[in-house]
Amino acid sequence: MNIFMRRLAPEMGQDQTKQQIEKGLRLYQSNQTDKALHVWTKVLEKTSDPGGKFRVLGCLITAHSEMGKYKEMLKYALDQIDTAREMEDPDYLTEGYLNLARSNEKLCDFQKTVSYCKTCLNMQGTTVSLQLNGQVCLSMGNAFLGLSVFQKALESYEKALRYAHNNDDKMLECRVCCSLGNIYVHLKDYEKALFFPCKAAELVNDYGKGWSLKYRAMSQYHMSVAYRKLERLPDAMECCEESMKIALQHGDRPLQALCLLNFADIHRCRHDVDKAFPRYESALGIMTEIGNRLGQSHVYLGVAKCWLLQKDYEKALDSLQRAQELADGMGNKLCTLKVHCLSEGIYRSQGQQEELREQVVKFLQCVEELELYCGMCGESIGDRDQKLQALPCSHIFHLKCLQTNGTKGCPKCFKSSMKPGFV
Repeated sequence: MNIFMRRLAPEMGQDQTKQQIEKGLRLYQSNQTDKALHVWTKVLEKTSDPGGKFRVLGCLITAHSEMGKYKEMLKYALDQIDTAREMEDPDYLTEGYLNLARSNEKLCDFQKTVSYCKTCLNMQGTTVSLQLNGQVCLSMGNAFLGLSVFQKALESYEKALRYAHNNDDKMLECRVCCSLGNIYVHLKDYEKALFFPCKAAELVNDYGKGWSLKYRAMSQYHMSVAYRKLERLPDAMECCEESMKIALQHGDRPLQALCLLNFADIHRCRHDVDKAFPRYESALGIMTEIGNRLGQSHVYLGVAKCWLLQKDYEKALDSLQRAQELADGMGNKLCTLKVHCLSEGIYRSQGQQEELREQVVKFLQCVEELELYCGMCGESIGDRDQKLQALPCSHIFHLKCLQTNGTKGCPKCFKSSMKPGFV
């Protein structure tokens, strides 16, 4: 399952509590989720042992996360924090805050996620806290990516990767590689976007015999997205089908929704909107049910592009408005930028000059806020497929600019250090 479920030391609780938790784990690992939840819920009702209660809450948090029941996940995470405070144990508190961070990450409350992750990293625990720091950095990176703060996201992923290597944690490395693939999809370096999930798939093949199949499903999904962006649509479809098959077997609703969205995008890329629309609709239904607002905004962007293919500009603008409302609610500036870019194209084709000017101004504001430009040539990053390179400070440049100009340090960091009042 994960680190939360491996801390079953005999001295930490009543034997019966421990046995029941392990019984639930065996049921859960054999895909008997309802029976496992029943066992764990009974333990929660009966146990008076705080350590046992904390562990069973950890089991319930992970199970509800994988089922996409994020509000219940958050409720159990809050209960876990209360239990950890009662025990006055810094390791348990760190685990509790990480679960709280993850719950908010799933519900797309990214500012809260960052805040709880910082709390985790500031806590002075023992070796268990150090083992958890990599997972904290991963969650923080995902939150920064949700906020479109690319440099901080990349910085967090690099830290998570260092923790994974230092602790020889291949599962964490696999998850970080998938997230790195995701960030390069957004930045439009599609070779890197494919490289990292392929690396994750290698880790699954080499080390994943005893792992949950969700790791294979996760790597296949991210490979599929990268293949789609590279216009290798048969490869994209094959990987997505593999991921969907595992997601259906395991009742993984969040991954099912992502696969449906990707299937819809693949059909849209083939200009087959009749197949795309129902898949967007199915993805939206699941994402709305589980609270994945980021996914919903991506669905509306895809739907808008389908309406554009059919030259139905009114419906396209309606979908874009919905995407923007969701993006504004989460603070996802990249989605807002895409809305302005697509809206600009519509108003330009319609000759609506006033609306066009408004969208151009908003688009340029977004580009400036996102710092989506190369610090060497000044041209945009992320508007087309280009090879990028991050320096150790996590500032991102065009690879060709670094190769042409060379650098003894980061130009962006150098400029920042020259600002008045810099200390």
